[in-house]
Parts: sequence; C-alpha cells; structure tokens
Amino acid sequence: MKIKVVGAGLAGCEAALQLAGAGLSVELWDMKPEKYTPAHSSPDFAELVCSNSLKADRIENACGLLKEEMRLFGSVMMEAADAARVPAGGALAVDREIFSSYITKKIRDNPNIEIKCGEVTKINTDEYTVISTGPLTSGTLFEEITKITGAEYLSFYDAAAPVVTRDSIDFEKVFFAARYNKGTADYINCPMTREEYEAFYNALITAECAKLRDFENLTVFEGCMPVEVMARRGIKTLTFGPLKPVGLVNPATGRDDSYAVVQLRQDNREGSLYNLVGFQTNLKFPEQKRVFRMIPGLENAEFVRYGVMHRNTFIQSPRVLDSLYRCKKYPKLFFAGQITGVEGYVESASSGLMAGYNLARLIQGKKPLYPVRETCIGALALYVTDSSLSRLEPMNANFGIIKGLDERIKNKQERYARIAHRALDTLKQSLTETEETNNE
Repeated sequence: MKIKVVGAGLAGCEAALQLAGAGLSVELWDMKPEKYTPAHSSPDFAELVCSNSLKADRIENACGLLKEEMRLFGSVMMEAADAARVPAGGALAVDREIFSSYITKKIRDNPNIEIKCGEVTKINTDEYTVISTGPLTSGTLFEEITKITGAEYLSFYDAAAPVVTRDSIDFEKVFFAARYNKGTADYINCPMTREEYEAFYNALITAECAKLRDFENLTVFEGCMPVEVMARRGIKTLTFGPLKPVGLVNPATGRDDSYAVVQLRQDNREGSLYNLVGFQTNLKFPEQKRVFRMIPGLENAEFVRYGVMHRNTFIQSPRVLDSLYRCKKYPKLFFAGQITGVEGYVESASSGLMAGYNLARLIQGKKPLYPVRETCIGALALYVTDSSLSRLEPMNANFGIIKGLDERIKNKQERYARIAHRALDTLKQSLTETEETNNE
C-alpha cells in the first residue's frame, strides 16, 4: 500500500516525511517541473514564494512557539530553516534556495518516498491521500475537491513583496537598526520626512495596478494586504503599519524622529538581496520601479524580483474536516496546508506535519494525537475546523486562539512566556502518553 501525498510544498513535504518516517510507502506528487503556478519558479520542493521570513524566533511569539512545537516532531522545515538561516534580528529568516534545496534533498534521499511529477486531477476517496496543493490549487483539481467535499469554496488574494540588491542601496541615506533595539540591528531602515512620505503616498495610491486575470472580485487577507490597498484606507494608515517610525533611532539625529520608515530585510544568506518589508503589491512592474524608487536610499534600487499578486483558495474546513485535518465524509482523505485555511509558512507546514503524523498512526492501528487548545499546533487545528464558525477566514498562529491561563498575569510578555512553556510541557507529555498507550 502507498499513501498518496498531492503537492510538494511545505505541508506536503512535512506530511510525506512523517509518513515515510513511520515506515510507510509514499507517493509524493507535484506538478513541477511540468507545470508551474503563477507564483512558482523553482523546480525544488517547499519553495518560498512570498517573504523569506518564518516570523519571530522566540516562544513569547505564537509563531515562535509553533516552531518549537514542530521541533518536537522532528520537523524537516525547522531542520532546513536552521541550515539556511540568515540574519534577521529577532526573526527567523532563511536563504530561499538553500532552504528549498535542503528539503528537496531530504525527500529525494528517503527510500520510502517515490516522487511523481504531473498534475493530479482525480482523487480516489478509497485510497489514503493527503491533499496539500496549497492556495494555488489548479482549477481542475479544485473542482474535483469541491465535488468530493460538497463544500463551497472561497477565494482571496495574496501578494508578494519586491526584492532589491544590497549594492544598489544608497547607504548615505539609510541606517541599520532593529525596532526598540530588539535582537541585532539587521534591518536596513529608510527614513522619510513628512514631505517625502506625502509625495510617496500620493504616487502610490495613484499608481497603475496589474490586471487581475480570471478573477472578478478582489478580497484580501488582512495579514498580507497589498501596500497600495492599505494606503487607500487613509494617508496615515501606513505610518501606523509597515512604515511606522517608532522605536527606530536614526544615528544621524540620535532620535526616532522620522515621519515614516521603510524597512528592508535580508533575503539571502550572502546578504546581497533585501526585500521591502510589508510591501506586498499588485502594482505594474514599471510602476513599482517608479514609485518605490521614491523611497530615500532606493533612488537607484535594482529590482531582482517585483511584487506579484496571485490567487489563494481554501475549503470551508469547519464543514469538511475534523480536528485531525481528516475529511469527515471520506476518512481516508486528509487535507493539509493553506488549502485548509491556515495562513503562513509555519502554520501550513504544521498542518502537514500533523496530518502526516496522525494518518500514519491511524493506518498502523495506533491512537492519534488529538489536538488540544493548550498548544499552538493544536489550537490552530481546532480553530480552522471549528464547526461553530459561520465563515472561516484564514488564520495565523496567535495567542488569541490558545487557551489562556487560570491566573491573571498583567505583563503580556510574561503571560505569553508562561503559556508557551505550558504548551511545550503539554505537548511533550501528550507525545509520551500517546507512545506509552501504544506500547501497552
């Protein structure tokens, strides 16, 4: 018997390696290199198509906690991230190529995984299958998924930020710093006066956007909104969002007195590429070059990648899946990744990890690890499959979905730290108890 995993993104790779690690035979299907989505360009697996950041690297942040929980399962994503890490202050950012190459090699070297190239258009619900085709699932396959699940599907749009070369940045006008001096000073900061910001703002909101092919309605996820869409909400919106100047002391003045600040984050290990933080965009390429070169220090910026807009689709998981990411109607069918409604690289990988881990246990007649709200990985699964939700919206890891403490702790960082330590202790105990139950 072979378990079919459809999609070799972060979720699919985690699921495949969990299954293979349990001694099961896996067929991992991927469209590439025969066919690419509008957002993909590399033939490697687990390609990062938006930011190169895996978010915060401390457990007082929910995504940082989620990463630590994934390490307890032997996550390949976390192995790859450690191997491909680049400086990013308090965040965990990676070199995209090294990251994807690491995971691809892990997959190719595993004797229990057979790689299949080609587009899957049909699903056999009598076969053990994990669907992890991501937010850019092909139309034909999504039609098949819709027929099988009987669910209406929703779509929203996501945007990727542009990347510039370090050598093309004018370092006479920018400075290195981390907000509030947290972590190391790894971000390049482009300070703007009020006049510079207002000129940039007016150019941004009037710039021409690319035509959205094949789509009629633009629905954006709040956590990954195009900068021009955010700007149109009001002239000060960006200065309270990605361009907020607070906590960034300009060494030229000794004060955090900028009207707005654009931050650039290292995008590869060598430090030769930097991406514009929070600048996901759907502007036409010439317009991106014109408008973003108005940012101080980027007047001669060389763009190695422009921002792009692409489609994201996901199923109504509360009506379709149980808390194991298993299809309620067809128990041999599992879903994982952003197609379930989890949002983000780490979140996507965590769902694939859990789907693969529990599917392996069920096939082998073992007790699955049911999610609990005391852990981040469990709270995320419980949220996107919560049948009480009238409408599912994409969800990132956050402390709001994790069960709170019985005692009140006023200091937020202390409270989050306590929740995080409880989560890790809970997960360790659950894993130990699950293994002991199977050995009885």
